Amino acid sequence: MSQQDLIRRDRQVNWHPYTQMKSGTMLPIVRGEGTYLFDADGTRYIDATSSWWVTLHGHAHPHIAQKVAEQLLTLEQVIFAGFTHPPAIDLSERLLALLPGNQQKVFYTDNGSTAVEVALKMCIQYHQNLGIQKTKILAFHNGYHGDTFGAMSVSGRSAWTAPFMDFMFEVIFVDVPTNDNLFELKQIIDRHADELACFVYEPLVQGAAGMLMHGAEELSELLEYCRAKEVLLVQDEIFVGFGRTGKLFAANHLTVAADVMCFSKGLTGGTMPLGLTTCSQEIYDAFYSDDKSKALFHGHSFTANPVACSAALASLDLLLSDSTQSNIQRICRQHEAFVRQTEVHANRLTVRQCGTILAIEWKTAEATSYFNSIQTFLHRFFLDHHILVRPLGNVLYFVPPYCISEEDLNYLYARVFDALAVMEETWIKKQSQTAIS
Repeated sequence: MSQQDLIRRDRQVNWHPYTQMKSGTMLPIVRGEGTYLFDADGTRYIDATSSWWVTLHGHAHPHIAQKVAEQLLTLEQVIFAGFTHPPAIDLSERLLALLPGNQQKVFYTDNGSTAVEVALKMCIQYHQNLGIQKTKILAFHNGYHGDTFGAMSVSGRSAWTAPFMDFMFEVIFVDVPTNDNLFELKQIIDRHADELACFVYEPLVQGAAGMLMHGAEELSELLEYCRAKEVLLVQDEIFVGFGRTGKLFAANHLTVAADVMCFSKGLTGGTMPLGLTTCSQEIYDAFYSDDKSKALFHGHSFTANPVACSAALASLDLLLSDSTQSNIQRICRQHEAFVRQTEVHANRLTVRQCGTILAIEWKTAEATSYFNSIQTFLHRFFLDHHILVRPLGNVLYFVPPYCISEEDLNYLYARVFDALAVMEETWIKKQSQTAIS
């Protein structure tokens, strides 16, 4: 099937996420291998975003494929209400052993948004089960936790959420912590502590907001204050987990352990959907009762799907291997070196890095925004150079699979400077035209 035939057929039947379909053009991808994706014409592209932050180890990894195939021939699905199976038990045991010691129980779902929904329901019902009325949520401005209504409610208000404002519950939003505002943030917590069920936050990196980054020390101090005020902590590790920050989890950078943690995206190495929410024994015990009404009434048809759990186990095998851990550190070092190279362009670029996450914010006449018009140029420029990116407006980011080579990373960096040169040339031309007129 030709590239154009696939595009035509797709437009007739599919509605794509976060896409204005009137102007959007889809690129048909037919095969993946390692760092690369291939279109129907055989053109090879570097997947610089790990296919929306999920593909940790590259595409079509043989180890994951083998474990998935074995599980498909053993047990593909069983209801998880009243039943269990070895892959779910094994995955919970292995994951909990890697998390802060207070994490004791795993609740399975099927994506990041639902993992957050479960966390919110856990915290609100936890208080109700104890006879305490705490129903408000604390969250960061510019946060993103998903697109279902609960997750959307605790995300930052934006054009994405504007049509649904009347349907979202009340949330108290605060800025991310800095040395300058910690006192003010603590005062806000003081005013609302008696009614706050929990604080939900993306640790270290606010991904969808444009890869905005904040310090581990300041965040730890804020978390410690919330803990002292008996505000439950919900840590959204959906993006930053599984090595993205240079350590296994963002939690490894912090000195305060959350009460509840959320995971998805890289959980299965990008193979298939799976989400989970972990919690402390204290949270779990508030639901453990002879009173059946105190149970957590939440579930999905594919909760703890055995095939997805097997994919996650295989991904953990790879993640914990010496070669992957070495690659993660190599990517971090290469990113750091690139950041230093960009310092001479500080008047045109703001560059941020946390572990394997690299963000290049382009300074334009427009405000930093998801709708900044430079997005179209950046997307097209990198695609023309056989690189798949998805800029967040004027914020270009690289979140590569851990198998990416040193050469491919250097190729990405070089294209950033090429794009900058094209923009500089365009800017100079506009200045000349303005001067003539």
